Amino acid sequence: MSVRVVLVAACALIDPDGRVLLAQRPPDKAMGGLWEFPGGKVEPGETPEQSLIRELREELAIAVEKACLAPFTFASHSYPEFHLLMPLYVCRRWQGTPQPREHTALKWVKPKDMAGYAMPPADLPLVPMLRDLL
Repeated sequence: MSVRVVLVAACALIDPDGRVLLAQRPPDKAMGGLWEFPGGKVEPGETPEQSLIRELREELAIAVEKACLAPFTFASHSYPEFHLLMPLYVCRRWQGTPQPREHTALKWVKPKDMAGYAMPPADLPLVPMLRDLL
Protein backbone atom coordinates (compact mmCIF):
# COMPACT_ATOMS: atom_id res chain seq x y z
CA MET A 1 0.00 0.00 0.00
CA SER A 2 1.38 3.39 -1.02
CA VAL A 3 1.18 6.24 1.44
CA ARG A 4 1.44 9.86 0.35
CA VAL A 5 4.06 11.66 2.46
CA VAL A 6 3.55 15.40 2.94
CA LEU A 7 6.52 17.51 4.05
CA VAL A 8 5.57 20.54 6.14
CA ALA A 9 8.11 22.80 7.88
CA ALA A 10 7.12 24.45 11.17
CA CYS A 11 8.76 27.04 13.38
CA ALA A 12 8.74 27.70 17.11
CA LEU A 13 9.28 31.45 17.30
CA ILE A 14 10.61 32.16 20.79
CA ASP A 15 10.45 35.64 22.32
CA PRO A 16 12.90 37.04 24.93
CA ASP A 17 10.54 35.89 27.73
CA GLY A 18 10.74 32.25 26.60
CA ARG A 19 7.24 32.23 25.13
CA VAL A 20 6.41 30.44 21.87
CA LEU A 21 4.09 31.84 19.20
CA LEU A 22 1.01 29.72 18.51
CA ALA A 23 -1.27 30.46 15.56
CA GLN A 24 -4.97 29.53 15.42
CA ARG A 25 -6.13 27.84 12.22
CA PRO A 26 -9.04 29.55 10.43
CA PRO A 27 -12.42 27.85 10.99
CA ASP A 28 -12.86 27.10 7.26
CA LYS A 29 -9.61 25.08 6.98
CA ALA A 30 -8.92 21.47 7.97
CA MET A 31 -8.54 21.28 11.76
CA GLY A 32 -10.00 24.79 11.99
CA GLY A 33 -9.77 26.44 15.40
CA LEU A 34 -6.77 24.37 16.52
CA TRP A 35 -3.53 26.07 17.58
CA GLU A 36 -0.36 25.25 15.65
CA PHE A 37 3.23 26.25 15.09
CA PRO A 38 3.43 28.56 12.05
CA GLY A 39 4.79 27.16 8.81
CA GLY A 40 3.51 25.27 5.83
CA LYS A 41 4.04 22.84 2.99
CA VAL A 42 7.48 22.60 1.45
CA GLU A 43 6.95 23.28 -2.26
CA PRO A 44 8.83 21.34 -4.99
CA GLY A 45 12.35 22.73 -5.35
CA GLU A 46 12.32 24.32 -1.87
CA THR A 47 14.34 23.39 1.18
CA PRO A 48 12.48 23.38 4.52
CA GLU A 49 14.35 26.57 5.46
CA GLN A 50 13.32 28.34 2.24
CA SER A 51 9.75 27.22 2.84
CA LEU A 52 9.75 28.67 6.36
CA ILE A 53 11.22 31.98 5.24
CA ARG A 54 8.45 32.24 2.62
CA GLU A 55 5.64 31.00 4.87
CA LEU A 56 6.58 33.24 7.81
CA ARG A 57 6.66 36.23 5.47
CA GLU A 58 3.27 35.31 3.95
CA GLU A 59 1.51 34.20 7.15
CA LEU A 60 3.01 36.51 9.78
CA ALA A 61 4.58 39.44 7.86
CA ILE A 62 8.00 38.83 9.44
CA ALA A 63 11.44 38.42 7.85
CA VAL A 64 13.60 35.51 8.96
CA GLU A 65 17.17 34.75 7.91
CA LYS A 66 18.22 31.14 7.24
CA ALA A 67 21.04 31.47 9.80
CA CYS A 68 18.41 32.16 12.51
CA LEU A 69 16.50 28.90 11.87
CA ALA A 70 17.89 26.13 14.07
CA PRO A 71 16.66 22.57 13.36
CA PHE A 72 15.23 21.26 16.63
CA THR A 73 13.13 18.09 16.23
CA PHE A 74 10.48 16.64 13.95
CA ALA A 75 7.06 15.05 13.97
CA SER A 76 6.05 11.97 11.97
CA HIS A 77 2.29 11.43 12.10
CA SER A 78 -0.17 9.35 10.08
CA TYR A 79 -3.46 11.00 9.20
CA PRO A 80 -6.13 8.99 7.35
CA GLU A 81 -5.35 10.61 3.96
CA PHE A 82 -1.54 11.06 4.21
CA HIS A 83 1.55 10.80 6.39
CA LEU A 84 2.94 14.09 7.70
CA LEU A 85 6.66 14.63 8.15
CA MET A 86 7.23 17.95 9.90
CA PRO A 87 10.66 19.29 10.87
CA LEU A 88 10.38 21.87 13.65
CA TYR A 89 12.85 24.73 13.72
CA VAL A 90 13.52 27.14 16.57
CA CYS A 91 13.91 30.83 15.79
CA ARG A 92 14.74 33.56 18.31
CA ARG A 93 15.50 36.43 15.85
CA TRP A 94 13.32 37.95 13.15
CA GLN A 95 12.42 41.36 11.78
CA GLY A 96 8.94 42.79 12.17
CA THR A 97 6.02 42.06 14.50
CA PRO A 98 4.04 38.88 13.79
CA GLN A 99 0.61 39.68 12.33
CA PRO A 100 -2.17 37.09 11.78
CA ARG A 101 -2.44 37.37 7.97
CA GLU A 102 -3.82 33.84 7.46
CA HIS A 103 -4.69 32.77 11.01
CA THR A 104 -7.66 33.70 13.18
CA ALA A 105 -5.41 34.69 16.10
CA LEU A 106 -1.83 34.60 17.41
CA LYS A 107 -0.80 34.04 21.00
CA TRP A 108 2.54 34.00 22.85
CA VAL A 109 2.44 31.02 25.23
CA LYS A 110 4.84 29.62 27.82
CA PRO A 111 5.62 25.98 26.93
CA LYS A 112 4.30 24.82 30.32
CA ASP A 113 0.90 26.35 29.42
CA MET A 114 0.63 24.84 25.91
CA ALA A 115 -1.29 21.81 27.19
CA GLY A 116 -4.30 24.11 27.57
CA TYR A 117 -4.46 24.69 23.79
CA ALA A 118 -6.14 22.27 21.38
CA MET A 119 -3.50 21.39 18.76
CA PRO A 120 -3.31 19.11 15.70
CA PRO A 121 -2.16 15.58 16.63
CA ALA A 122 1.19 16.04 14.84
CA ASP A 123 2.04 19.14 16.91
CA LEU A 124 1.30 17.61 20.34
CA PRO A 125 4.50 15.50 20.73
CA LEU A 126 6.60 18.61 20.07
CA VAL A 127 5.27 20.45 23.13
CA PRO A 128 7.16 18.45 25.83
CA MET A 129 10.39 18.85 23.84
CA LEU A 130 9.94 22.63 23.79
CA ARG A 131 9.12 22.57 27.50
CA ASP A 132 12.43 20.76 28.14
CA LEU A 133 14.35 23.21 25.90
CA LEU A 134 12.93 26.31 27.59
